[in-house]
Amino acid sequence: MDISRILTPRRVNLALTATTKEQAINELTDLLYHDGAISDRAAFIEDVWLREAEGSTGFENHIAIPHGKSAAVKQTTLAIGRTQHDIPWETLDGSQVRCIILFAVRLEDQNTTHIRLLSQVASALADDEVIAQLLVENDASNIIRLFSQYAETDLC
Repeated sequence: MDISRILTPRRVNLALTATTKEQAINELTDLLYHDGAISDRAAFIEDVWLREAEGSTGFENHIAIPHGKSAAVKQTTLAIGRTQHDIPWETLDGSQVRCIILFAVRLEDQNTTHIRLLSQVASALADDEVIAQLLVENDASNIIRLFSQYAETDLC
């Protein structure tokens, strides 16, 4: 999967003003809503919170991966944000969060595209160099390239 086909610089904000999990999710949802990826902001946010209630989406190394599988999603995609403020979030290593990767998943894609996309992001996040870049890179296009290098290849 070529992540650059679903993630554009308009869906990356490397200067979030959020200081809480709720504010971060709201800011990233706004990116998706204004870029036409979701049709109903409130319904999508409700679905993200339903998923958060099932278990924390905090990863490690200052990264969180919240997601919403929702009828409000028009196109399965991501929004990526980074803040200069540490955000309290339940993470695997107890770290505060500074980079949030919000998945927006169409219900039709929850068992296919979503799994492939999550696998690609997880592969990228297993690389310490990618994480280091995520926390300092200031060019949205370079952030997208970080994930694109982990694209699945279709072998025929």
